[in-house]
Amino acid sequence: MLLASPQATRWLDDDTHRLFLAEDARRQFAFFRHSLRADGGFHQLDVDGTPRPTQVQELHATTRMIHSFALGKLAGLDKGDDMIAHGLSYLGAGHHDAQYGGYIWARDGKDISDGRKLAYGHVFVLLAAASAHAAGHSTALGLLDQADQVLTQRFWEEDHGLFADEWNRDWTPFSSYRGMNANMHGVEALLAAFEATGRKHFLKRAGRILSFFMDTIAPQYDWRIPEHYTADWQVDPAYAGDPMFRPAGHTPGHSVEWARLWLQYGALTGTDVEDGARKIVYRALHDAWDESRGGGLIYTLDFDGQPAIRDRYWWPVTEAIGVLAALLKTGGTAEDEAWYHKMWQFADAHLIDHNQGGWFPELDDDNRPKARQFAGKPDIYHALQADILPLLPERANIYDGLRALIPPKL
Repeated sequence: MLLASPQATRWLDDDTHRLFLAEDARRQFAFFRHSLRADGGFHQLDVDGTPRPTQVQELHATTRMIHSFALGKLAGLDKGDDMIAHGLSYLGAGHHDAQYGGYIWARDGKDISDGRKLAYGHVFVLLAAASAHAAGHSTALGLLDQADQVLTQRFWEEDHGLFADEWNRDWTPFSSYRGMNANMHGVEALLAAFEATGRKHFLKRAGRILSFFMDTIAPQYDWRIPEHYTADWQVDPAYAGDPMFRPAGHTPGHSVEWARLWLQYGALTGTDVEDGARKIVYRALHDAWDESRGGGLIYTLDFDGQPAIRDRYWWPVTEAIGVLAALLKTGGTAEDEAWYHKMWQFADAHLIDHNQGGWFPELDDDNRPKARQFAGKPDIYHALQADILPLLPERANIYDGLRALIPPKL
């Protein structure tokens, strides 16, 4: 299948490109349907779609599956209801902590393998609930209310206007760590909750988080956004946690994700944030595009803006696609269009699994799939949004846009 018509310049309006996006989304849904577990929750999948032997189920994976199939239902790309209901059931039976409240991070079969209470996981509960509610699931609004209550009582720091990160299972202190990532996905979830319910406190909180990172932090660091902070929200340049989930320095993939969310907030509030968002996007693209290996975006930079972890994963490319599509929907520039083409050409050539469905999560130096940090295909969430967001007619309410979408047909 062609990525776009040979004569097309503006791909967002090109019928061939739109058909390509819809078909890749459909193939992703078909692939990840294999993850459904008869005994509750979802399997982790190998690259061929067979269940991996592990029994571990993590909160972010469960919630992202719910969110993704809700988007598919709204867009008319997958019926979705069975997967959404299955995931919601496991959130209650598997992840919800009936003893202490909130949601545990991970189970290994029937056993709790990681009982921590993480803001990162709880904001994804809010996101899943918002999307399931928008898709018409009757229990989702109660889940949204519950997630909002836990986030407010346990994680939200009103003085700072930001989310703290982590507690032990019984809500005793775990660490004083503060992080950018949980707050970035917090903005994503808060905007979704606002779009699903119209409740303005969600939008207000998203704005406060964005103000700190976009208006205060990003300009101080040459439009890069540090990952890690102290308990009083000072940048912590010495912090080096897990090299996969809490790497030191800056993560360009997160920068483009932030910029997309900022543009979404701007569209919802009528605020002009395009100039700042564009500075963040092009700082990240120019820093991270790996021309020497034929493309892709390197994972992290140090505080001097030099490459640190040079691994290339699928998700930064998907997020770059999402923000470039958002910029193009405001009119865009020739440079935006060229980068949008470049990202999709790289993804089509090296990341999309045209045989099995889904995207390969990481590449070796020769742009072949490898499995070092990621086993199998971790989730549908990032790549699906790269397919769906460019199809939307405008940047305002995503759920309304999905409902109005008439998917291209084969």
